[in-house]
Formats: sequence, structure tokens, C-alpha cells
Amino acid sequence: MAERTTKSLGFPSFCMGDLSYVDIQQYLKHSDTILIPKASLEQHGPHLPLYCDTITATEVAQRAGEEAGILYTPTIWMGYSPQHMRSPGWGAGTITLRADTYLNMIYDVGRSLIHHGFNRLIFVNGHGSNVKVIDPVLRKLRNETGALIAYYKPYAERYIGMLKDVLEGPVEETPGWHAGELETSQCLAHNPDLVRLDRAVVDKAHSPKWLGEAWAKKDGMPDAEFQGYQYFNFPFEHEEFTDSGVMGNPHRGTAEKGEIAFSRFSQHLIDAVAELEKVDVQVKNRDFTEGKSWGW
Repeated sequence: MAERTTKSLGFPSFCMGDLSYVDIQQYLKHSDTILIPKASLEQHGPHLPLYCDTITATEVAQRAGEEAGILYTPTIWMGYSPQHMRSPGWGAGTITLRADTYLNMIYDVGRSLIHHGFNRLIFVNGHGSNVKVIDPVLRKLRNETGALIAYYKPYAERYIGMLKDVLEGPVEETPGWHAGELETSQCLAHNPDLVRLDRAVVDKAHSPKWLGEAWAKKDGMPDAEFQGYQYFNFPFEHEEFTDSGVMGNPHRGTAEKGEIAFSRFSQHLIDAVAELEKVDVQVKNRDFTEGKSWGW
């Protein structure tokens, strides 16, 4: 793959927040693509930082951006995580946005970037539950402006994908799930000082007690099995199907596995950007300031 011409610009960083508007203008002469890492701040069991999902989104976008010369925004660390709140005063630390607040924020970020001249927006999402509410705003951005809107999900929830040869946990440990082998590995690769393996517990998902014995649950998706089939979804609270907040075996996590995961995800993203930049994109309604009072 040929090196992107953006690499010749001599930027100290490809994070938008580290640059001036002069740099943005220079970049736009070479590329109209930007990465937008986004995730959440929520409990990840007793051993991982609340920032866990944000670490994933940041690492993947930053590695891809710096290696290939793709501009990326500072990470949006707020997400949709009401299921991780727990009871008042419990102290989970989770900060969640309401769905309408979240969608408005993503819309404003997207429209601002399109306003400035970016035509290809790739959201790099590190938190699975954001997917529950995101579709309307992605469609709104695309339909209003004609911009190319993509949503990248570099994690392994119910789809291990390119990490099948990396994760060692058996199916019953749901190795790709919350605060287990993969997320522990990624946090170790990012900064081992943030991981408290002395507190780590091995746990798995179970059906909420209030549902009764006729139901089963094996992972963190919002469904439960009835008569062996997964046709029912419920607005579960996370604590109802995992006592500790962990699903999997954190002790299988290693920094080496995390490094491999970050490397593969970021290279996959680089390759995808090269293909997406071949797509013809015609943007309309670029002006985000027209008719705006910017009040409540």
C-alpha cells in the first residue's frame, strides 16, 4: 500500500486537538477522511479502570492515525451506559448520557466536521451498548449531507473475528466479553499500572433471578434464552446477570495479547480507509451555521 501523502506534512501528531487550523487546512488538501474515537466511562469489574472502553477506541484510532497519517479527533469518552449505573449511592462511577443527549452530541460533532470540509467520517466505537441507540444519527448525518458515514467496532462481543487465534478462553468463559481476557489484555497493553489483577475475579453471565429457572443467559447481549432459543430481549441491568461486573477470566489477559489486538484492529482500519477513500462522495448542506441561534 502506498504511503498517504499526509505523512509528508510534518505534523507533530495526527490528533486534531494537537494541531492548529492551519494544519487542518493543509490536511484537507490531501484527505477528507477523519476518525472519531468514541466509547464510554463505566464500571469494568473490580480490576479494570472505568476508562476501559475509551482506552480501546483511543488506542485503535491513534495507532491507525499516526501510522497511516489519518486525522483523528480527541476521544468522546461519554456514552450510553444506563445498565452500568447500579443503585444510588453504590459508587459505580459510571457516567451515562440519555439517548437523546448522546445522539445530539454525535450529530453536532459530525455536522461540525462536515462543515469544515471532511466528507468521510469513520466513528471508532469502543463500547457495545452505544450501538443500541446510534443508528438514527448515523442515518441523519448521511441523509442530510451525503457524507460517507462509517461505524467501526474493534472489539469481540459474540464475534471474536480476527482474534480467534489470540484468545485462549473456552466458550463457557465468553473470552471476548466484559472485563475478561480481551479487555484485561488491552488495558495491560495500554498501561499495566491501571490494572489491578489482585482484585480480579473469574465470573460468567447468568439469567437474572427474577426471570425464573426457565430462562438462560450466557453473555452480555440484551437477550435471554427460552426453550433454547434467543428470541427475547430485555432492558437488563448489568448487575442482574453478572454479580461482579466481569464476564470471563481476567487472569488469562496479557499485555502481549492486547498489543496484538490493537495492532490487528488498527491495521484493519487503515486498510478499510484506503478502500473507503475510493468511494465517490458528494456532500450537500455543508453549512452547519445557517439559521442557527445556538441557544437551548
